[in-house]
Amino acid sequence: MSWFVRKDKGIQTPTEMKREAPDGLWYQCPNCKKAMHTREHKLNAYTCVHCNYHEKIGSEAYFSILFDDNEFTELDANMTSADPLKFVDTKAYPDRVKSTIAKTGLKDAVRTAYGPMNGSTVTMAVMDFNFIGGSMGSVVGEKIARAIDYAIKNKTPFLMISRSGGARMMEAGFSLMQMAKTSAKLALLSEAKIPYVSLLTDPTTGGVTASYAMLGDFNIAEPEALIGFAGPRVIRETIGKDLPKGFQSAEFVLDHGFLDFIVDRKDLKDKLTNLFRMLQ
Repeated sequence: MSWFVRKDKGIQTPTEMKREAPDGLWYQCPNCKKAMHTREHKLNAYTCVHCNYHEKIGSEAYFSILFDDNEFTELDANMTSADPLKFVDTKAYPDRVKSTIAKTGLKDAVRTAYGPMNGSTVTMAVMDFNFIGGSMGSVVGEKIARAIDYAIKNKTPFLMISRSGGARMMEAGFSLMQMAKTSAKLALLSEAKIPYVSLLTDPTTGGVTASYAMLGDFNIAEPEALIGFAGPRVIRETIGKDLPKGFQSAEFVLDHGFLDFIVDRKDLKDKLTNLFRMLQ
């Protein structure tokens, strides 16, 4: 004879009494697949509390992490792309820009701003991969150039956070011109003896890597960021050889002398503050 006899089968909770967790309450890490509270993930600088995976984030998140109390003044906030080449692929370039603006709420692939970081004013430019793959077009080059001009005029350190698939094909030569344009502006920044730190995040590729992303007084990166010029598949097909394990990861690039160090995003604000103070 059993000690316990179930009289009712299953849980008899009426449908109207059932509660579901609200959307966005939990975050599942794409790397280790473990769950954590979304608020905990945000407070941990958008890194996994279990495996330290660095979630891919954009300008809004970096501004909130780096600027004191998320207080900043944005520069050239309403600048948008023109269509100098009347480019059409699956849709006309102006239509692609308009639909991307409506989808992302961004005007282009970079935002520039100045504000306090641990009490000292810093000018920064942060790329957004969600806007046409973070591609570098005329607006990206012009906004970065103007941000550098602001840093020179006001003698503030300059921070560039790159996350890009490279040059924007819809602007062809106009896009490639931004490599020389931004590099020339950074030379003026150097002549003015104003500190410049370049942070490379996942991914940083193409013409961005070949220009302003690698021209910092310090070139630093987040853990496991993909950094390179051409993609691994293109390189493999070109040289006809298998690539080394971890090729183009931040750790591989660091070992081969193209980075100064790798920084955990949770330590980024304090590390940057120390670097700028050391360089001034």
